[in-house]
Order: sequence, then structure tokens, then C-alpha cells
Amino acid sequence: MASYDGRSCDEKLSNYQTVSILGHCFDSKAMVYLAKHIPSGSMVAIKKFDMDKIKKGIDLVESEIILTRQLCHPHIINYFAAFVAGQEVCVATPLMGYGSCRDLLVRHFNEGLPEPAIITIIRDVLDALVYIHDKGYIHRAIRASHILVSADGYACLAGMRYACPIVANGKWQRSIHSFPATTEKNLNWLSPELLEQNLQGYNEKSDIYSIGIVLCELANGTEPFSGMSKTLMLTEKVRGWKPQLLDRTTVSKEENLDSGGDCEMSTNVLNRRFSDDLHELTGQCLNRDMYDRPSASQLLAHPIFKTIKKSLPLPELLKPALPLNDRVGYDTEEMKNFDMINQMTELDLNSCEWDF
Repeated sequence: MASYDGRSCDEKLSNYQTVSILGHCFDSKAMVYLAKHIPSGSMVAIKKFDMDKIKKGIDLVESEIILTRQLCHPHIINYFAAFVAGQEVCVATPLMGYGSCRDLLVRHFNEGLPEPAIITIIRDVLDALVYIHDKGYIHRAIRASHILVSADGYACLAGMRYACPIVANGKWQRSIHSFPATTEKNLNWLSPELLEQNLQGYNEKSDIYSIGIVLCELANGTEPFSGMSKTLMLTEKVRGWKPQLLDRTTVSKEENLDSGGDCEMSTNVLNRRFSDDLHELTGQCLNRDMYDRPSASQLLAHPIFKTIKKSLPLPELLKPALPLNDRVGYDTEEMKNFDMINQMTELDLNSCEWDF
């Protein structure tokens, strides 16, 4: 069957047959659908932004589409097409079978992903970051919900609407002072220097701090500072407190009991052991001073990434999670019955936050 390469500039909504709702994004102001690209027969994801609801975020949608379509990297989500249909702006993307890393944590790995899966995903994200930084951009929104995983087992970085340029007037800036718009959902992942907004400013190393938070998020099942007030979160970051991977080397049973049950952890968490290399990698990313953090390319040279050469493929590591299969929806009779597809338990399409 022909594949959809996205090179046609004459795309319109009638070229797509909607199969079912995958979830929502952009603070629930946009919906994501599973759809079939009729000319090629390929399954894709369609994001529909309702511009009447977004209003103040129109510039973000526009900048994300423009920037994403300028980028070309295997670990950055690709936009096949972008077009207007009524009051909606529609964007066609590849169907990422496992959804986001946040979806994987919520549905299948409440206590965190296996270490080899974490390393594989972070390697792909760092590869994308090297490319983005070399292109002169800071991402500013790296988090698990902005990391999508394909059915083949490669990770793609999304969420480019928060990115900002490092280059101004043809010159590479040593520091940036602009604060990302509508960034409340990203605060827990942002670096202390970005949040401080002082005279020193920040640079692309702020993305490295976010990588450290994502490492904790993928390993622990939830991001650091979750449930904490924004003021206390900022205070803790500014004073240099480093979040940690939760295992038997960082949390003892006695400490868990002393907590009064507020952060009660399972026996699995208290007995597991992450490698020294993963602890070290996380600590390097979360250094308080941005100049003490390695660059994305330096992180990729870390010995931990050599270990995944001997590990299982990512789809094997993510079991029992199963990806949406490209075969879904090829049956015309099934596509006529949306209710039937929504009720197929193996798809698990509902209540999904594809927040990219």
C-alpha cells in the first residue's frame, strides 16, 4: 500500500476519513483524531485547532506549524500537511502508535518505565535536541507528554509552539531573557534560571535541566514537584535542590514510614535499583548552574547509551502496552461504525491526552 509522504500541497479535509477520537491537546482546545489519508490509504493523526476557542493562542499555533515544518529530523514530529477547514486549523502528523510517554506512564507504568526503555527514549530526544540547538532554537517545553513513541519504537519530540530562537539580528545570543507564553503547564519542567528571569538570562542548557526532570518523570512515574505549590517549587529550584530517581538507594523503608504515608511507595519502588550511570546522568542534567550542565551532544557521549545496544527493542520493553496498529481502519465496514471502533478495548482510544 502506498505511504503518505506529505509532499502534496493541495491537502484538504475531504482527503481524510476520520475513524475515531484519540484525545485532546492544547489545553483541550484542540482535538486529535485517528484518520485515514484516502489518497494513500495510510493511517495518520489529525489535530484540529478550534480557532474560535483558542483566540489568544493563535500566534502559538501559527509559530508551531511554521517552525515544525521547517525542521527535518527523524526524532522530531513531522507535519505532513497543514490546512484550514472552516474555523479549524488542521494538521496531519504520523500516527505514533504508543501515544506520548505520559500516556504510557498513566496507563501501563504508574511506577515508571524500565531503565532500558528510559535510556532508549532519552537518546532519541537528545538526538533531536542536538539538531534543534544547532538550528538556533531552545525548546522550552520538554516533558513526557511532548515525547511521542511510534509503533516501531522510536521517540519523537513535539511541542514546538513554546520554542524560541537563540539567534537575533544574525547573531548568536549568549543568553535569552524572554519568558514563554502560556507556560503554566510546563513550570515543573523549566530550569531555575528560566523561571528566575534575572539579568543572567538563560540559554539552550535550560533544555538540559528539563531532560533531567523528564528522566525522573519516566523513572518515577510522575514529575518532580507534582502537587507542590508553584512558589515552593521555584524556591526549591533556585536554592539548588535536585530531584532524584526513586529506588532503594535514594528512599529507605524507614524514610517512607516517617513520611506519615503522604508519599507511600510500593514495595516495587523500594526494592528496585537504577544503575549508577542513570543516577549520574540525571544529576548532571539537574545541576543548578546552567554552565555546569553538559550539552545535548556531550550527554549523548555518556557511557549509558552504549548499554542499549544489547537491550531489547523498545516495543518489547514497553509490553504489556500495545500500539495502535496501522491496520486499524483499513476495513471499510469498520470505519463506517465509529461506535464499534470506540468500544474496541484493545485500542483504548478514549480519555487520552495527546498533548503535543
